[in-house]
Amino acid sequence: MSTITWEASSEDQTQQLGQVLADLIPPGTVVSLNGTLGAGKTRLVKAMASALGIPAEDVISPTFVIMQRYFGGKTLYHFDVYRIKDDDEFLELGPEEYFDSDGITLLEWADQVANCLPRDYLRVDIEVLGETTRMFTIASVGAELENIPLQVKDALEAPGAT
Repeated sequence: MSTITWEASSEDQTQQLGQVLADLIPPGTVVSLNGTLGAGKTRLVKAMASALGIPAEDVISPTFVIMQRYFGGKTLYHFDVYRIKDDDEFLELGPEEYFDSDGITLLEWADQVANCLPRDYLRVDIEVLGETTRMFTIASVGAELENIPLQVKDALEAPGAT
């Protein structure tokens, strides 16, 4: 497991992180998004979508519909499992179909269904530090995505990246 932390002090920097993630995350990856209400989970999804050519205004939090699908440079499956009662209810949705696809599956509130996640996934924890400042902790879980966090860090720290 490799882990990095990165502080974004503005929405522009969150947009930059979304661009980097969209570029680096391979198709078929599951991304666990965790943080308090208002931490910026949907904002990060919008940033990734925008980087893939999907209009950010088309991206909404799927709290009441559970899952939205967006087509761009890569397909995004955007889940919000906040209202899911338990693992059984989540499994009834057939998440394996999305996990095993060529799209990127983004799960807001993924800690609520942690037992249902695949062996390998990317974990993004978002901590609110201020009105527009967030601390992102990005970790690979399992060996398959081991290099992604360090590649994200390198891309964010590259000359001209900020």
